[in-house]
Amino acid sequence: MSASTSSLSEQAASQITDMILVEKRFQSGDKLPNEMELAQALGISRVTLREAIRILCTRGIVQIQRGRGTFVTASTSTDLSPLEHIAMSNRDLLEIRMMAEPPAAYYAAKRASKEEKQHIRELSEKIEEAITIKKANIQERLKLEQDFHNAIASASHNQFMIRLMPIINESIYNDVTHFDESITYSLQDHREIVRLIETGNAEGARAAMKMHIVHVYMILNLSID
Repeated sequence: MSASTSSLSEQAASQITDMILVEKRFQSGDKLPNEMELAQALGISRVTLREAIRILCTRGIVQIQRGRGTFVTASTSTDLSPLEHIAMSNRDLLEIRMMAEPPAAYYAAKRASKEEKQHIRELSEKIEEAITIKKANIQERLKLEQDFHNAIASASHNQFMIRLMPIINESIYNDVTHFDESITYSLQDHREIVRLIETGNAEGARAAMKMHIVHVYMILNLSID
């Protein structure tokens, strides 16, 4: 398997994990959609989806029952990492993001494949379209925002980062109070982050992601220690 295919399958595994643990689309014991339907929903090939499911099986998140399909494991809600049970304040969350996301952007700029860079750009454009044209609701826009950050984490090719993002996303998903206020900053920041990742400017991408998080501090009227 190529590095690009491996990364795409990891990203798909992360998206499915979000569907289960963050968005609560599927509960323990639920059957996932069939292969064709799920692959289309994620915008990936069935080969990539199969590899993503294999990854989730090894992590104990889903199990394949021959002749029946793929099911969310009964232990999913109780066997999560202790980190996933922590209720984080806005400051806690931003400090974690500041520690994790600028390095993710740095390594994405160094390691992302052409396909991954294109995927990150497409997500940024979808966010802009959702805001400026479709006037999508907050939850729809937030999901795209999460996908954007997940794609960057995936393109870092760092397995811990890929696993960490759903935990961060869950906290973001639970607090959308100031989401509208961040729109102007987000669009500008995203464009700059995408440009720097595409050009392979690792230090620039790290700085741009750091500024992206600084803007959230500003919106929430929080000081940076």
